[in-house]
Formats: sequence, C-alpha cells, structure tokens
Amino acid sequence: MKRHLAGAAVALALLTGCGAGSNVRSFLDDTFDEQSESGDTSTYLATAPATAAASQIAGAVPPAAQASDSGSEYLRYDDDIVVVSPASGGSTVRVEDLDGAYRDGSYAYLGQGFTPGSPAATDDDDDDVK
Repeated sequence: MKRHLAGAAVALALLTGCGAGSNVRSFLDDTFDEQSESGDTSTYLATAPATAAASQIAGAVPPAAQASDSGSEYLRYDDDIVVVSPASGGSTVRVEDLDGAYRDGSYAYLGQGFTPGSPAATDDDDDDVK
C-alpha cells in the first residue's frame, strides 16, 4: 500500500509541475555553460539564438507562463524566472529566484502569468496568477 501511495505522490507532483523551478535549474546546469553566479541568480551562455534556446528550455521543462518582449524570452516557473536574451554568438540565459525582482513587479508588463503575486494563488481574484 505504501508503494502505491508513494507512486501516486510522484505522479501528482509531475502532473502539477511541483518543483519545476528546481528542475529548470538542473536542466540549465546540464545544458549550458554557466558564466556567473550571484546569490540565487545564475547566468549561462547558449550558442543558439534566444528564441531557439527558450524553446529548448521550455520543451525540456514546461514553464507556468511564457512571454516575449524586445527579442528576449521570459519563462516563469513556480520558483524561478528564466530570461533568455540575444547576445553575440547566441544568447544569455539568466535564471533568478521569484523572491527577487518578480515579486516587486518588474515583469508585470509581460501580462498574465507575470504580474506580481503568488504563483500558487488559489483565491477567486482573477488578477492573481493561478
């Protein structure tokens, strides 16, 4: 019985995307060359253009929300935000914890899924991310 409950818990976590933020960090570590790290923010170098690199990341670890603006791609996960920007010879991939600029509204201009608030909000207010 315990084995079935453990299997059900793992399946539920996979279906609901729990831990996707940590999974995206693992994917970035395994896939791209890390250029710098400061606190909860890491920057990587990708040889592909921003759109292709973002598609590669989103294909491997589906984000809760995705948006584009001025050539950069934004992927929001439950604990992290990934920003893929054009750079000479490819793109830069920056991942930062949601407790930083995201919570202060720095990405609100990207629209639904990027407005400040709890990504796990469960109330009936349509302005919150669900």
